[in-house]
Amino acid sequence: MPVTLETPSLDLLPAYADALRRGWSADNVRGKAAADEELERIAADPEAFVRSLDNPDGGGPPVMRLDGSLGTRLPSIRRWIWDEGFCGAIGLRWGPGGGPLPDWFPYGHIGYAVPPWRRGRGYASQALTLLLPEAPARGLDYVELTTDTDNPASQQVVIKNGGVLVARERDDAVHGGVEILRWRIDL
Repeated sequence: MPVTLETPSLDLLPAYADALRRGWSADNVRGKAAADEELERIAADPEAFVRSLDNPDGGGPPVMRLDGSLGTRLPSIRRWIWDEGFCGAIGLRWGPGGGPLPDWFPYGHIGYAVPPWRRGRGYASQALTLLLPEAPARGLDYVELTTDTDNPASQQVVIKNGGVLVARERDDAVHGGVEILRWRIDL
């Protein structure tokens, strides 16, 4: 069965929640705390949780910026990577009104995460390939992604999809001063 990107739904939610309970999180910075928060949101209102993952207009409550101020929620979509079950998540975000991300958002347009028990099978590479055609419809001529310098698997995902390294940056705000790599994929 081929890998697909599925729009989050109540039908697929149990598999996603199971991955969270097993210790996985799409948030590679906050990890378990983020997984626990999502499980609480799922328990409180599963329909609202699923709706919140597809937000192409950027509506909703403000988000906390890295400096502690409140900012406008960015438009975004999240898809679940699927191959006879849940294999991870990938998301696309863009600037309000389409186009580039605001300067205050350091993460890049696309983020992805695959649970440890599904890694090494090419799911992230395939998911990125499937998601890239969504970006031009959102006003993007290119996408930027960031990877940790010590994550060669994630770097290969980007390279396999035409990514070019554009910068090495020190990330004081999120990763405690470690160096990260910024990649660009022209569309």
